[in-house]
Amino acid sequence: MKVSKAQAAENREGIVDAAARLYREKGLDGVGVAEITRDAGLTHGGLYRHFESKDALAREACLRAFEWTITPLDGLESSETDGAPATRLRALVHGYLSAAHRDHPGEGCPAAALAADAARAGPEMSEVFALGVERNIQRFMSVLQADDAARRTQTIVTLSSMVGALVLARATAAGNPALSEEILATLRVQLAP
Repeated sequence: MKVSKAQAAENREGIVDAAARLYREKGLDGVGVAEITRDAGLTHGGLYRHFESKDALAREACLRAFEWTITPLDGLESSETDGAPATRLRALVHGYLSAAHRDHPGEGCPAAALAADAARAGPEMSEVFALGVERNIQRFMSVLQADDAARRTQTIVTLSSMVGALVLARATAAGNPALSEEILATLRVQLAP
């Protein structure tokens, strides 16, 4: 049975969304085509009607994952009460370095979930990942109303510290939950008391 163009587009979006989430949960090599398409409610044979290869899907899914934003605080940048840069920074850091974000990688930051995989996946994935990281740097600077070189440097230091802390907190959560929480708490205090 032939699928309408609208349904085909919806199926493609479902595949990309499922892949973006599953790759963040399990890594680029930790999930197969069958699992992605099953999660999207389709059969794995249909995937190749939408993508030339699994790598092409992975690149598009990575781009989609970077639509997740480090700045989910809609309206905060324009709020007069909560709009101070220090208040915005504190809210962002504390939200990012939370147990909820640590425990749900499929719904969170692709940089913390996929950086090591992206580094090993070759230049095309590296390019996609670099675009996403730059987008997050720009978003973060925008919310902090920063645009000069010194603020960009500070943004990169802060973001890198946050991503590193989240990676370590995730890696230690099952083996030593107290250490995992200590890592998150320490960085919250150090970056945005």
